[in-house]
Amino acid sequence: MQTISGGGEHELHIKRSRFICALARAGDEDEARAFIAERRRAHWNAAHNCTAYVLGADGGVQRSSDDGEPSGTAGVPMLEVLRHRAVTDAVAVVTRYFGGVKLGAGGLIRAYGGAVAAALDEVGLLERRTLRVVTVSADYVLAGRLESELRDSGYRVQDVRYGAGAEFDVAVADPALAGFGAWLAEATGGQADYEVNGSTTVEVAPEE
Repeated sequence: MQTISGGGEHELHIKRSRFICALARAGDEDEARAFIAERRRAHWNAAHNCTAYVLGADGGVQRSSDDGEPSGTAGVPMLEVLRHRAVTDAVAVVTRYFGGVKLGAGGLIRAYGGAVAAALDEVGLLERRTLRVVTVSADYVLAGRLESELRDSGYRVQDVRYGAGAEFDVAVADPALAGFGAWLAEATGGQADYEVNGSTTVEVAPEE
C-alpha cells in the first residue's frame, strides 16, 4: 500500500467549472470526517463538495459521497483513483464551482477522477514497507564510531540506547538481513552482536 506524502491542493478548470481537489492524511474516520467538514465550511458556497477516503493498513475502510452530483459520477470515480493507486490513510475532497456548462455523466466521472489523480501527482506518494527491526549490541568503546557508520550506511536507525554498552535498533528488509550481518561483522571486526526483534512499517519514496 501507499499513502500521500502530505496534504495539498490542485485545481482543474473544465468547461468553466472549477474542480479543487484537497488531500489530507487521516488515521481514522474521525480525522477523515473532520477534514471533510473543514473543507465544506471553507467552500460553503460551492455547488458540490464530493468526498472519498480509504483507511487502514489494507485499505479496508472505503467511503465516498457524490454530494448532490448524479449518483456514481463523483465520489465513486474519486474512490477508484485512490484504490487504483493503492493509496490508504488518505481523504480527498473535490470542490466544484459550477461554471454554467453541464458535463454529462461521462464528463463528471473524468473530471472528478482526474482532479484526484492530478492532486496525487502534485503531492506525491510514499510506499509503505514492513521491515525487520534488528537490535545491535556493541561495547561502549565501539558505539560512537558504529553509530556514525550505521547512519552513513543507508540503513534506517530507529533508536539508540546508551548504557554500559550501546544498543541500536535498525530497520532492515528481510532479503538484506544476511548482508547486514556481514556488513556489521566487517564494520566492527566481529565485536558486535545482533538479533531480530519484531518488525516496523516505514514510508519511503517508491524509487528507494
